[in-house]
Amino acid sequence: MKYLNFKQVDVFPNETFKGNPVAVIFDADDLTSEQMKDIASWTNLSETTFVCKPEDENADYKLRIFTPNNELPFAGHPTIGSSFAILQNGLVPKNKNYLVQECGVGLVKIDFTEDKTYFSLPEPKISELQDRQFDGIIDSLGIKKSDVVHSKILISVLNG
Repeated sequence: MKYLNFKQVDVFPNETFKGNPVAVIFDADDLTSEQMKDIASWTNLSETTFVCKPEDENADYKLRIFTPNNELPFAGHPTIGSSFAILQNGLVPKNKNYLVQECGVGLVKIDFTEDKTYFSLPEPKISELQDRQFDGIIDSLGIKKSDVVHSKILISVLNG
């Protein structure tokens, strides 16, 4: 049986044990995606993260984020909680006062001080709506096409 080092972090708590928990699994490079999904299901938390060695030389670490059902390219509270756990686990950042996380949306800069952590959101992807999507929105809102001044779709960093 293989043992994994992990930490459960209470993210954004107003009171102890009243925040949004995330499980952070360290040294996860040898785990398959299916094993990560199984572990995320076992923890039964909204997200479980897996810390791996980065592929990008500018990154301090690579983070994979799983819900009990699927992998996410990026999510905020797991990013904050994991960066905290990674620092507590002894990672020495390449840069003073910030980490660089590699994840499904690319590189994310995470600034930290002794009591605060911030990250820079990845650039959103914006594209044209397909005619079918546009017509469906118009129909559901009960408006005319001429009522719409601009129509674009934001592909959220959470949805890839």
